[in-house]
Amino acid sequence: MPHPRPRVVISRCIEFDHCRYDGAMIPSELVLRLMPYVEFLPVCMEADMGLGVPRDPVRIVRLEGRDHLVQPASGRDVTELALGFAHEHLSRLQDVDGFLLKSRSPSCGIKDVRIYPSEGAKAAITSRASGMFAREVLRGFPHLPVEDEARLLDPSLADHFLIRIFTGARFRQAREGGGARDLMDFHTAHKLLLMGYAQEGMRRLGRIAASSDPVKERFRSYEEGLHAALLRPPRRRSWNNVLMHAMGYFSERLQASEKEHFLQSLQWFAKGKVPLTAPLLLLRSWSLRYGEGYLEGQVLFEPYPVEFMGYLGQESLSGRDLWKGSR
Repeated sequence: MPHPRPRVVISRCIEFDHCRYDGAMIPSELVLRLMPYVEFLPVCMEADMGLGVPRDPVRIVRLEGRDHLVQPASGRDVTELALGFAHEHLSRLQDVDGFLLKSRSPSCGIKDVRIYPSEGAKAAITSRASGMFAREVLRGFPHLPVEDEARLLDPSLADHFLIRIFTGARFRQAREGGGARDLMDFHTAHKLLLMGYAQEGMRRLGRIAASSDPVKERFRSYEEGLHAALLRPPRRRSWNNVLMHAMGYFSERLQASEKEHFLQSLQWFAKGKVPLTAPLLLLRSWSLRYGEGYLEGQVLFEPYPVEFMGYLGQESLSGRDLWKGSR
């Protein structure tokens, strides 16, 4: 299945340039693997606003309740310079599907960035703040997925991020088509995926796609609802409910042993013994055998390029709530 290329803004120090304050570049195996499939839009706020490479590091300092971006070595306050660059750069972005930023950076960190009480302080204030550039991203693009390269080492986060950016790219493609049929075709192909994420959201989106509102208004409302539906990933139980629903298309034609094997694969998936692709491949083979065109066209069978399908349906390795404070 061909996939349109998502457009993702990325911190340039992640596999694109030696532009960190010390001239380093951050390795990311996932980014390297994604390069043939994603249109990355690299940016480095600190270098691009003229601080140079290498440069004195910056930190966020909280003075009288307001955060400043400061170079402690020189005492230079670059807050206004940083905010001016962020506003100008982000205002020029169009048709972006997500952001992948440098973790814990005072510029790009999306959470857990250290905040200091003074320029020379050695201990940071306990805080879960974002970097200066990341704050403007989160404020200006509240509907888009925003992640950092460290969090994407967790397969559940990588799966969720990939689903969102590739779904966003497919929706952009449908919106560029601009017709009611384009929107309805998009919704039809994503039904099982959306059913796993949010059943009520899926129904609401179906009503929007089928409404008599002007097509542009339908696309606008659908986009808002789509981002809301994909905000949090499903649990394994939700995926199993979707797969049981899909098996209903063949339930009268399958042998008892085939049904038993499929139900066993769902139990194994629920216990984390096999990936989601195991029962999905069974369903896909049956849809081909019985010519179920509706199922054959479902994005759930390949929501992003097949090279990354090992991530699909994964849950957190740590068991922690990785979604709190993120989006």
